Amino acid sequence: MPDAVRTAAVRAVLIMSLTIIQAMVAFLSTLTGSWLAFPMVLSSVASTVVATWAVLDVWVTRQVWNQRHGVVSEPSSTARQMRRQRRRAQRAARAAERDESGGRIRGRRNAGDLSRTGDLSRTGDLSRTGDLSRA
Repeated sequence: MPDAVRTAAVRAVLIMSLTIIQAMVAFLSTLTGSWLAFPMVLSSVASTVVATWAVLDVWVTRQVWNQRHGVVSEPSSTARQMRRQRRRAQRAARAAERDESGGRIRGRRNAGDLSRTGDLSRTGDLSRTGDLSRA
């Protein structure tokens, strides 16, 4: 987390904890009927507004930091250039491998062996396809 965002977050946590303590004191003094109850309730309402502002400050500070210092998503970005270079290298390696093997696809020994591909329509054996109307 960047320093500005961390500072805003620490400030927000401190303000929120003080607001919770203040609300608890207001509640307990209201239960006891103390003269301090009314001023504490008023200050708790004001503290709640300030705590909400502090949390929004964290969010705004984070957004501003990301805009100023984040990764810019443009075509000229370094990350995109590196991906583009990596893809070119992979294509070149595949092309070199293809040229080296003579253009054959690896793993296929008999290109004419139709039983491996599962294509029964070329063999003329229609009884295995379930279409008995043509047989």
